[in-house]
Parts: sequence; structure tokens; C-alpha cells
Amino acid sequence: MKSIIPISKFKSGETIQGFYLCVEKYLRHTRSGELYLDLLLKDQTGQINAKVWDNVKEYEKKFKSGDPVALKGQVDLFLDKLQLNIKRINKATIQNYARYGFDPSLIVPTAKEDPKKMWKEVIKVVRSFKDPFLKKLCYNIYKNNKDKLLIYPATLSMNHNYRSGLLEHILSMSRSALTLARLYKLDRDLILTGILVHDIGKLREINYDYESTLTKHGNLIGHLVISRDIVLEEANKIKKFPKGLLIKIEHIILSHQAKYNWNNSIKPAFKEALLVQSIKLMDGQLNVMDITLNEDRESGEFTNHFNYFKTHLYKGSDGTK
Repeated sequence: MKSIIPISKFKSGETIQGFYLCVEKYLRHTRSGELYLDLLLKDQTGQINAKVWDNVKEYEKKFKSGDPVALKGQVDLFLDKLQLNIKRINKATIQNYARYGFDPSLIVPTAKEDPKKMWKEVIKVVRSFKDPFLKKLCYNIYKNNKDKLLIYPATLSMNHNYRSGLLEHILSMSRSALTLARLYKLDRDLILTGILVHDIGKLREINYDYESTLTKHGNLIGHLVISRDIVLEEANKIKKFPKGLLIKIEHIILSHQAKYNWNNSIKPAFKEALLVQSIKLMDGQLNVMDITLNEDRESGEFTNHFNYFKTHLYKGSDGTK
């Protein structure tokens, strides 16, 4: 494969080749009874309907819905819309296609920062801890879950709902905490530990490859309890881990999503827990606002009001525009 053309650059009559995510796949019949594949493909720039008319039985076995695919085809105009007629298609893997330019981050929304650089910064934060128990706890949890932390989203459909979004969310919260913990003269290591582990259960709550779904544990238990379980598992491996410190971490995890008008929720009961909750809310909502503004297709200065905030969001970069 020579040039990889993003979907937003497709033009009628062009022959294209590239890597895309197959989000829908149906085996159908034409009016004359011939088999064909009806696909919906997407990448970071858009999506397009696609068809496989030839060698259908052969290609049908090569990939499934949810797989990244490598393909060659021709862009045509059908009912005033672009459609891709595929000549060759196969499942794309890093092992087989990396040398041709395949990168999973090109076909799905992904964090702006390089996940490897974010990882190094997070580990630097952990190594700066003065408390040896918290340092060992966080380092072990992150070391054991590195592969998932580099790619997992923070949520299915809300804030940081893209590749490497969880790591981006944790790092952004940590950066805020480094300043705010000092400003309010609070326990820096405890706050940062709470941030590092409060959503660690997402790694078992979410099943993520290129698209996100909830696991059985995610549906039946949820990430709050799963996060607490992961912390307990690792703390029990550390000799003489202080019980008073452990229960504070548990409390931060279980209270970080509480709302004060929910009578059945565990609410932050000390300042460090309250700060983790506040940073979490701030970082999540600012990210949701970014996503809403980036996805808006309305003309004019404001978005429509059909969004998380239920208001018209201003699209100007400052108050003078």
C-alpha cells in the first residue's frame, strides 16, 4: 500500500487504498439472488457505506464487524452520496500491516497527546511519592495494567471516550492536583493515589478493542467496586500496608461520583476525597464541552441546545468574538 487516503478526502472516481474500521457488516442478496457484503466503514475523519460484489464468500470469512480492515476499492456516486466499491479487503493487524502504515490510532478517535509520553509522565508522578506504601501500590497497579492503560477510553460515551482517553483523564487530573494539593495544604500523595486508582476498575468494566462495550462485571458490578477490589488485591500483597491509609483510599474511590442530593451514595468525608471528586467533575465536564464543540455542525456562533449541558454553547475562542 502506498498512499493511505482518509475518508474525508474521498472523491468520486478515485481508486483508494487504506485502513478503516468496519463498524457494520451484513451479508445480503441482490434482487437476482447474488450475495454481496454491505459495510459501514469509518476512520478519524468520517464514515462511508461500502459494498463487496465479487468473491463475496472468500472475503466474508476474512473479517467481522468491529475489525480494522485493509482494503482497495473505487469511490463511486450512488443516489448523490459517495459509496466505496471494494475490490480487495482483509483484516488489518499490526503484525501484518504496520510496515504498510497501519496505526490503530488513525482509524478511531484518540487522545491528542502521545500515550507513551503520557505514561512516562504518570510514572514520574508515582516515583515522586514520599509515602513508600502509596508509591508501591500505585506502581504495581500501573505496571500490571500498562497495556490496557495505554489504549483504554475513560467512558463509553461521555468524557474522554476515545483511545487512550483514560490515561489522558488521569494525567490531566494529576496535573491539576499537583497545584491544588499544595494550594490547599493537603496530603499530596493521598490525593494523587486517589486520582490514579479511582477509575482503574474501568479496565475490567469496559471491553475495548476498537469500539467499547461493557463487560459482564461492568454491567453487574460497576467500576467503583471493581476499582476498590483491585486496590485491595494489591494492598494485601504489600507487607504491613497501613489499614488507616487503605480505608481512606477506598473512601476516595467509592465517593468520587457522589452527589449530595443522593441519599444512598457515599459522599466525600474529608478534604482529600472532596478535592479528588471536584477535580474529576471539572476535568470530565471540560472534556465533554470540548467534544460537544468539536462535533457540532451548526452554523453560527452557538451550538444547538441538544447536548449534555442543555444549553447553547458559545463557539468563539474568547468573549470578544
